[in-house]
Amino acid sequence: MTHPEKPNPSNSDAAVSSRRQVLKYGAGFGIALAWPNSTVLGANDAIRVGVVGVNGRGQSHMSAFSKMDGVRVSALCDVDPNVLDARVTSLSKGQDYSIKGFSDIRAMLDSGEIDVFSTATPNHWHTLAGIWALQAGKDAYVEKPISHNVWEGRQLVNLARKLNRICQGGTQSRSMGSIQAAVKWVHDGNLGKINYVKGLCYKPRQSIGKGGGGEIPAGVDYDIWSGPAAIEKPLRRKKFHYDWHWFYAYGNGDMGNQGIHQMDVARWFLGESKIAPRTLSLGGRLGYDDDGETPNTQIVYHDYEAAPLIFETRGLPKDKASQESGWGKGMNTPEEFPGKSGIAVVVVCEGGKVYVSAGGDVQVIDKDGKKMEAPKAFKTEDNFENFITAVRAGKRDLQYAECEETHISSALCHTGLISHQLGTAVHSQEARESIKADAVLSDRYASMEDHLGQNGVNLNKETLTLGAYLKFNPDTEWYEGNGDLDAKANKLARPSYREPYVVPEVG
Repeated sequence: MTHPEKPNPSNSDAAVSSRRQVLKYGAGFGIALAWPNSTVLGANDAIRVGVVGVNGRGQSHMSAFSKMDGVRVSALCDVDPNVLDARVTSLSKGQDYSIKGFSDIRAMLDSGEIDVFSTATPNHWHTLAGIWALQAGKDAYVEKPISHNVWEGRQLVNLARKLNRICQGGTQSRSMGSIQAAVKWVHDGNLGKINYVKGLCYKPRQSIGKGGGGEIPAGVDYDIWSGPAAIEKPLRRKKFHYDWHWFYAYGNGDMGNQGIHQMDVARWFLGESKIAPRTLSLGGRLGYDDDGETPNTQIVYHDYEAAPLIFETRGLPKDKASQESGWGKGMNTPEEFPGKSGIAVVVVCEGGKVYVSAGGDVQVIDKDGKKMEAPKAFKTEDNFENFITAVRAGKRDLQYAECEETHISSALCHTGLISHQLGTAVHSQEARESIKADAVLSDRYASMEDHLGQNGVNLNKETLTLGAYLKFNPDTEWYEGNGDLDAKANKLARPSYREPYVVPEVG
């Protein structure tokens, strides 16, 4: 097998190479620069894929691409040498070609080993990794959320347009034939006007503990892992891998982890092509006291003109007893579709309701609650196959999850969290009073409050965060009209980056 390439700081050639990479990929890197191998691949050419971030979700990338005819995973990249070595070893078994290992994404992009790029790094790396790949002349598959903040997602989209590259988002629900058919069926008016859409992420998330102080795994290049974010020492979490999801510097909570899929489907049903003009959050990290920052319980209200998009995150099980019996075995289910998975979308229309699960299960009931026949699923490719199809053809319009679609839906997660971060602590009565004019939102808040009560959280004694009700300009993708809050909100929408890991502005 081919062992991972490890930089040696004492080697002068390696040091020179590192300096060159900083110059090439730093803030001043030419936006329009494309490497020589940026031509459209022919139908009979084998496409060589490089996958970055192979500890978790990246294994699905490896598996999907390695099973396709005319496609091979030729390179893997990860900052954890133990993870990288294990993945290169496992993927090399049964292959008739070598797989190169890299610890630095820049070295992989410069190597000449890959034609297209796929990334499943932590969220704070998604956009920059995608931008570097596009600049290096590679078409890119970028995992969800496609961005870590609102502003950078638009830069990725702008660059894909400027360089005429294929950039696919990891919102794979768009590739499910059952969901495609259900969206079209609703858009065709079969249930009349949409009153509102709910995205649900009722997914078990237990405490990550208190005290932080976790260890950085031996051999990990922590500078590269931190990338655009500030280097944090000591760690504020006990578990290095995965628990970064619950810290704003790296992740976007469960709404930006699992929930981005349901946010995307909910917006797709609404037919909205822009970020919502007004957003409000209600929630907090409730039911336990740990080091995590992001909400485990939250309602986000995206106030679109035609109909609202309501997103609900619940990490606690349905009641206190379920906390003692395995959490995931006792989660809430949608009230309109009892017993169905709570990781789903519910579309409430004048003439009935539609349920779509994360796995593509579609159920329809009429306005009286009588079950209706669901539309017949379309024949589709999966999201990875669709990406390769678009790459081979060089046609953006063939993509199911083109990067702008994933950007808009990712941004809806970000604006929900920004509202939360700029909110104030309140008790139940104040929260109820603030939203009493909106019957739907009041109803959803009452449901959330009951859910918390079942888990022993009394909001008459404890507080939650009433987010700022923020106005947003969907055309400029900037906060406007919020007085002194504009500067604070826009700072969260476009935070600063650590050199040389800077996302460039693309006009």
